[in-house]
Amino acid sequence: MKNYTYILRCADNTLYCGWTNDLEKRLKTHNEGKGAKYTRSRLPVTLIYYEEFETSVEAQRREYQIKRLPRKKKLEIIMSKNSNIQGEKL
Repeated sequence: MKNYTYILRCADNTLYCGWTNDLEKRLKTHNEGKGAKYTRSRLPVTLIYYEEFETSVEAQRREYQIKRLPRKKKLEIIMSKNSNIQGEKL
């Protein structure tokens, strides 16, 4: 089973980072208002970045690293991996 660290863009243009082993299901859960407390009042959310890992420990470790970064560094990570997002406001 794959594990993912992901970044969402919330409706208020903030970023949220989390991890999961089912990316589609987790995104749906967030958008149904049943995800993290942070995202519930900032719907809808859009998946803008993810990384894939073999173990949950690796995904959680990466989530912790990303959460500690300032917004500017998070945006650099997103832009470096997703050239199709560069034109969007983040």
